[in-house]
Amino acid sequence: MSKVIITCAVTGAIHTPSMSRYLPVTPEEITEASVGAAEAGAAIIHLHARDPVTGKPDQSPDAFGRFLPQIKARTDAVLNITSGGSPYMTIEERIQPSMRFAPEVASLNMGSMNFALFPMLARFKEFKHAWEREALEASRDLIFRNTFKDIEYALAQCAANDTRFEFECYDVSHLYNLAHFVERGLVKAPFFVQTVFGILGGIGTHPEDVLHMKRTADRLFGNDYRWSVLGAGKDQLRLAAMSASMGGNVRVGLEDSLWLGRGTLAESNAAQVRQVRQIIEGLGLEIASPNEARDILQLKGIGKVGF
Repeated sequence: MSKVIITCAVTGAIHTPSMSRYLPVTPEEITEASVGAAEAGAAIIHLHARDPVTGKPDQSPDAFGRFLPQIKARTDAVLNITSGGSPYMTIEERIQPSMRFAPEVASLNMGSMNFALFPMLARFKEFKHAWEREALEASRDLIFRNTFKDIEYALAQCAANDTRFEFECYDVSHLYNLAHFVERGLVKAPFFVQTVFGILGGIGTHPEDVLHMKRTADRLFGNDYRWSVLGAGKDQLRLAAMSASMGGNVRVGLEDSLWLGRGTLAESNAAQVRQVRQIIEGLGLEIASPNEARDILQLKGIGKVGF
């Protein structure tokens, strides 16, 4: 690929407000974080919503409606709405914002998995809100449900919107699940494949893990997919550098890592975008603009969204 697409996931549902004072929670904070990330070089902004008081994940369309128009008015970045939401939500809940707002891109998790966040309890001891500790502890016994029926439901609900998907693949089996839907003709090329490394319950972060996922995707999809890498936590930038050097795209943001370096909290999403942009440009590569990302992924355009 001639240019590298940077996606920035600005808040997510994994980290909690007590873990970093820089984590965007309110609609205003999510808006400012998104605009800042776009100005720093992110072509795609991946969006979750939260309760503005407690920071708990909120997948109601009204919650997204409080910041989507504001971000669109201030940047031409591609806005990507999560359908992952939180592992504690049903697919019917999780797909509602994409059904209402018809974004250019929505995320779609490609398989059920253990989704373990409880190891963070060893690093974070004090919490402002009761739900934070409860959610982390409950992940010892958590299955993030994404059955074939669930995936087919999400695809069907967004089919009329011409929304494309960021196919989030946390393990090799998820690539094969995507290949199943390709074979059935339920998704069309190019497939935007976001390979996710470092979530306990999914594939690890060893370079061989990355190579294995890439080789498998190459074999299954050939030239019909666009590859991106998400490294969780401390492995974010190392795996981003690996992806860019191999011709892939990258994802950063406070959803995936709270850190800018060892022991240093990222004070903004834009700081992570600037850091990964420096790596990309240091490799002699160029970042894609939002419109170039639209061309690469064959998106419908910002004028056809529902917000």
